[in-house]
Amino acid sequence: MTELLWKDLRFAIRQLRKNPGFTVTAIIVLSLGICASLAIFAFVDAALIRPLPYRDPARLVGVFERISAMPRSNLSWPDYLDWKRLNTVFTSMDVYNRNGFLLGTKEGAQPVRGARVSSGFFRTLGVAPVAGRDFHDGEDMPGAPRVAMISYGAWQARYGGRADAIGTVVTLDDEPTTIVGVLPRDFHFAPAEPAEFWPAFHAVTGCDIRRGCHGLYGVARLKDGVSLETALSNVTSIAQALEKQYPDSNRGQGASLATLTDVIVGNIRPLLLVLLSGAGLLLLIASVNVAGLLLVRSESRQREIAVRTALGASSGRLLRQFVTEAVVLGGVASALGMLSSQWVMHLLRGLISENMLSRMPFLRGLGWSPRWIALALAISLGAMLLLSLPPSLRIRTSRIGDGLAQSSRGSAGTVWRKLGSKLVALELAAAMVLLVGAGLLGKSLFRLLHVALGIQPEHLISIRVDAPTSRYGKDEQAIALARQVVRRAEELPGVRSVGFASLGIPLGGNSGTTWFHITGRPWNGEHNEAPYRNVSPTYFATLGARLLRGRVFTGADDSKRPPVTIVNEAFVRLYFPGEEPVGRQITQNSAPAKPMEIVGVVEDIREGPLDAAIPPVLYLPFYQSTDPYFDLVVRASQGESSLLPVLAAMVRQIDRGIVTYNGASMAERINNSESAYLHRSASYLVGGFASVALLLGVVGLYGVTAYSVSQRSREIGIRMALGAAPRSVYRMILREAGWLTIVGVLAGVILAIAGANLMRGLLFGVRAWDLPTIAAVAGVLGAAALLASFLPARRAAAVNPVEALRAE
Repeated sequence: MTELLWKDLRFAIRQLRKNPGFTVTAIIVLSLGICASLAIFAFVDAALIRPLPYRDPARLVGVFERISAMPRSNLSWPDYLDWKRLNTVFTSMDVYNRNGFLLGTKEGAQPVRGARVSSGFFRTLGVAPVAGRDFHDGEDMPGAPRVAMISYGAWQARYGGRADAIGTVVTLDDEPTTIVGVLPRDFHFAPAEPAEFWPAFHAVTGCDIRRGCHGLYGVARLKDGVSLETALSNVTSIAQALEKQYPDSNRGQGASLATLTDVIVGNIRPLLLVLLSGAGLLLLIASVNVAGLLLVRSESRQREIAVRTALGASSGRLLRQFVTEAVVLGGVASALGMLSSQWVMHLLRGLISENMLSRMPFLRGLGWSPRWIALALAISLGAMLLLSLPPSLRIRTSRIGDGLAQSSRGSAGTVWRKLGSKLVALELAAAMVLLVGAGLLGKSLFRLLHVALGIQPEHLISIRVDAPTSRYGKDEQAIALARQVVRRAEELPGVRSVGFASLGIPLGGNSGTTWFHITGRPWNGEHNEAPYRNVSPTYFATLGARLLRGRVFTGADDSKRPPVTIVNEAFVRLYFPGEEPVGRQITQNSAPAKPMEIVGVVEDIREGPLDAAIPPVLYLPFYQSTDPYFDLVVRASQGESSLLPVLAAMVRQIDRGIVTYNGASMAERINNSESAYLHRSASYLVGGFASVALLLGVVGLYGVTAYSVSQRSREIGIRMALGAAPRSVYRMILREAGWLTIVGVLAGVILAIAGANLMRGLLFGVRAWDLPTIAAVAGVLGAAALLASFLPARRAAAVNPVEALRAE
């Protein structure tokens, strides 16, 4: 038996070597589809399938409050304590918030990333430290000593993995903090990453202790047998009770739950599923293409099958030989696809910026996994089965007499019309789906990158300035620092204008919100909430934002003057439709309540992500609401990137305890923003799949048409001998290919619109049935198909009738 297998293997290799064009083409096409599918599946497996590195992760949920403007909003510390005490559905509930700290070192302060967590946070996740201990209950209370856990990476990088790191006292934001434990090497928690220090939460002053100030996210473990729906009902009832008990701070607040997996990877799930679908379509097209090649090759081997059968070969013997050829061909293609997929997946991961990758720690283990290997084996077996099918069917349907009596050319046209044409139509339809998807995503990316920002991003840079509260926590200290930084920055060569803002800058997200009501209007506790920024008098001029009416802030708008505010157009549209807002007052629902006069209206600035709607925004004078940290924005005359290290050095000269970070040009912020990255990735990768699909579809159409023409040369010769003009031969070939293209394109349009509706979450400013895109793609595919069929038609029209008949 072994000897027969070796003979079959050697014969199969000889047969494939005799047809190098077919062999190389089939291997490359099939391995291309396998490579794309396995590479993208590795990302899907790492992000969506692989269990999170926590104990029983399916029981973990993210816990949020809910308001009309935000389905997943932050919790306040007092609300968290009530939810934790009153719920009956969680075995435990804890909170966290992503934070930056100033780490005291001998060289001065350093910015470090971290997260504040409640004392039971790691126990809720089911994570135990690899060195030291976990937090004790109560260590997150105001009177407890300050303690922190550190990441494994920080332990290695900062302390060399030494055991004496446990018990070390570090200074975080001027607070002595004792390191009590080290987290496992494989631990990650994407919503807070990248984080080195994990101190226990201490609600002492400011926002932390106010019920109306929301800055925390919750995580909880469901009790056994409790569903997500049951838990949501329970926490919703708690939220309703708190709303009645605290109407001033909790009116309009509900509850929201989501699986922790959805919280961690929910924003990239649509992208990965679209890419996996695109890779699957590419694999389908590659498989159909190879099946078409095998179909025409099996037709050419009809005489061989008949001769070998006449000489005594059984059907089983022939089948085993052809299956061996399929195993060799499929095995080589699969091995090549698997090996190249490893290179491709690491290439794709290398295209992710370090900042983005740090927020997707689940991609650290990207590579082979049991599920990836299972899929690779399944695809390999499927490829071998696919390659075995055409010759196996030919063996079952072939008759000795027919095979010996004809050269098989008479049946080639029938095969082309019955099966080959269907395969090519399927290829064209799948290519149409990918091309339309790529066109829509490309158009979305273009519109996203050219969306109105409300500012002039050219020659604009920003850098974060973070000062210790021990020296700059008072209003007069923060104001003096801000003025000194601005004055020194304005003296630098190449600087045209300088401004600053706290709580975020354009494209930076909404760092803080405030509650308010319109002064003079009836108010029954409705929940009006808007993001706010504390900005300098020169902030809008530096950004290039346009003041529509009223005035900008001045240096006189300080704590000695009545509070004032500037609002954006979205605020006016929502709260003052058809009215003049300048001169009106709004009152912040804080303690004590602060009425503010609206002194100006500024054009909408895209404060949040590029693809998010612009919310109503309040701009407050920095000198009336100060912070020891702010973002410095600078408009340069030219060479703005070279100014960033100069600005950082200038701030360091003022005080070595002040740190600067997150320096970038506005163009970089736009291009490297998360929304731009996700849209760009989808557009480029699906575009790449679509380009390969177009090539394969056109090559498939050309190959089958050319083969059909070659097999029908006698028929064409007879037609021309009887007086048929070359143009009639053109029409005959082009008409068949044309109908085939039309069927494929029309089917592809229907499927493309359905597919675009499924990925509409990735589209920006483009409808799923965008007619210009669909028409352009149909035109490109039709033109390519016409070119592919024109070349065989031209060869058919040039057939010499005498030579064609003599060849037969």
